[in-house]
Parts: sequence; structure tokens; C-alpha cells
Amino acid sequence: MNPRDYLDLDSLLSADELAVRDRVRAFVDERIRPDIAGWYEAAHFPREIVKDLGALGLLGMHLTGYGCAGRSAVEYGLAAMELEAGDSGLRTFVSVQGSLAMKAIHAFGSEEQKQQWLPGMAAGELVGCFGLTEPGAGSDPARMTTTAIRDGDGWVIDGAKRWIGLASIADVAVIWAKAEDRVRGLLVPTSTPGFTATPITGKLGMRASIQCDIALDGVRVPADAVLPEVAGLKGPFTCLDEARYGIMWGAMGAARDSYEAALAYAQERRQFDRPIAGFQLTQQKLVDMVLEIQKGVLVALHTGRLKDAGTLSPEQISFGKLNNVREAIDICRQARTVMGGNGITLDHAPMRHANNLEAVRTYEGTDEVHTLIMGRAITGIPAFG
Repeated sequence: MNPRDYLDLDSLLSADELAVRDRVRAFVDERIRPDIAGWYEAAHFPREIVKDLGALGLLGMHLTGYGCAGRSAVEYGLAAMELEAGDSGLRTFVSVQGSLAMKAIHAFGSEEQKQQWLPGMAAGELVGCFGLTEPGAGSDPARMTTTAIRDGDGWVIDGAKRWIGLASIADVAVIWAKAEDRVRGLLVPTSTPGFTATPITGKLGMRASIQCDIALDGVRVPADAVLPEVAGLKGPFTCLDEARYGIMWGAMGAARDSYEAALAYAQERRQFDRPIAGFQLTQQKLVDMVLEIQKGVLVALHTGRLKDAGTLSPEQISFGKLNNVREAIDICRQARTVMGGNGITLDHAPMRHANNLEAVRTYEGTDEVHTLIMGRAITGIPAFG
């Protein structure tokens, strides 16, 4: 019996899918694991790996053309799982770059916008961010107050955004604003006067990642800065669904890494003249972890197959995001208990993963939002507001 893959879920994957998984896993083992504890403690995002991620084909990997790899949804999910086994912050970079910023340009941009931005972003030479959430509008983006007002041959943007990943290192920001009574996306080079991104400090999770406040003070962009192919909240929600899909896979990576760390520790740590893996309560913890990890991967894999078949609904994505992140946090916390007091240090991964997942649980839809999305789908009655 393989304790890493109890149900032999690898047998459900194709040779190409396994090759993608193994390539990303090797990258994480070589480039992320040796330094992640230090990066996390120092609240440092390793900008130096961005081009490496591009060279691996991981940036916008599920998009086609413009230098993107054109991989399947399942392959993207497997990559997200391996990246988050390293750290949520590194998977988040790939998600913000590919599933949010690049997806918005790819799905809704003009041909000129795609040619201008996507090849450089796919290569990791350019970084993008996605400005939707505001200080007073998180779960209810329809309440956003950022505006884009026509002025001559362009637009003037005023407002504020919060919790915007990568904004302080980004070259371009996809800013969602109310423009002529509709929500529109605008591409804003971050060098534009009036655009200011300030990293948020004091975070207790996602420390090896960048989240920012954005101030938009009379930011002037040309008329062709607008994403022409979408108006309304369909645009940002389409991108959020892409990110939510990757999260359901990524969370299982953090959970699996925590379980494997707990198992290794339990087999080596001796108390009362025997390995603690030989105690009934420790075995119960490990078994509970395996049950939820294997079920969560099955949920993610089936969801990915639906996505590749073109039949996946947003309500089904909510199922995976809600279940897998919630279970992953419990697994990471339980894994920490196997390690006792040693588990609260950065010598061991589970508590770092658990802290990260508190943020993952909140962004791209809280538990409450996904519960209400599922509740509406089940009952036919919306309970928002």
C-alpha cells in the first residue's frame, strides 16, 4: 500500500498528466523547499523564480496562443497542487498571473492588447495583477466605488483596491471600475501617474507572497485601455472561477505535504520506547488525513475532467473550493499536533500551510459565499443579502 497515494489515483492520470505533475514536483523540490521557510519568515517573495515559472510553461498554462502552453485543465490543476505543496504563496503567483490577469486579457481583450501583454507575461518577463476587491467591497463587488470616467479621448480612473496580489511588482493592472453605469475592465500600466501600490505588511499567512493596497488618483488611460469584449460582472467572475478551480487542487497539495511531514515525523519520533506512529491515536489522525486528501483529489480530478469536457458549472467549482480548502486546513492543523511543540516552528511545514490556507479560505470567495452559491443551486432560492 502506497501511503502517498492510498487509492492509486495516479492510475487515473495519463502519461502526459503525470509528466507535468512530476516536472513541477521536481521544480518545487529543487527551487522552493530549500528556501521557503526563510522566505516565509522574512516575508519575501522570490521574484527570481518568475522567469523559471515561465520557462516551465506554468504562466497562463491553460490558455492557448501568445506563448501560452495550452495545457488541459487537469494538467493545470496538477501543477497547482504541486506548487502549493511548496507554498500557497507560490501557487498564488501563478494563479494571479495566469488565471486572473492573463485570463482577463485572453478572454476579453482586443488582439492588440493580447499581443502587447500576453507573450511577455507567459514568459515571466512581465507581471500582471487583477484589481477587483476594494476596502469596502469584497464579497459584494457590485458595490465597488472605483470609477472610470470618459474625458476627451481617454478615461480617468479614481478609487482604491485592496488585497491585490502582485500589484507592487506588476507591469500592468487589470482594474475593474464602474464606467458609464457598467463594470468594465481597463488595462493600466503600473507606471501611469496616479497609480500607487503599497504592500500590506503584518500578515500572519501568505508571507512569501505579495498583496497590496492600490490607490488610483486621477489615473488617465487611453480609450483603447478598456477590455472590449465584456461589460458587467461576468468579466471578473469568469476569471475568479478560473482561480477558484486552481485553488481546489492547490489546497490538496498543502494538505498532502502536511500529511507526509506528519507521517515521516511519527515514524521517527520515539516516545515511551516506540515510534509514535505505533500509537492508536496517531494512526487515527493519519488515517483521517488520508481519507480527506484522497477524496479531495478525486473531487478536483473529476471537476477537471468536467472542465476539459466543457460542462463544468460555476456552482460545481464552488463545491470543490469550499470542500477542499476547509478540509485542507483541518488536515494541516491535525498534522501539526502530531509534531507536538516542534510543529509550531518553521522547521516543519504544517503550521505554515495552515496559516496560508486561512487566507486561501477567504479569497476568491469565502466559505459563506460558496455555501450560498451551492444553496441557491440546490434550492433555486437566492439567499444573498
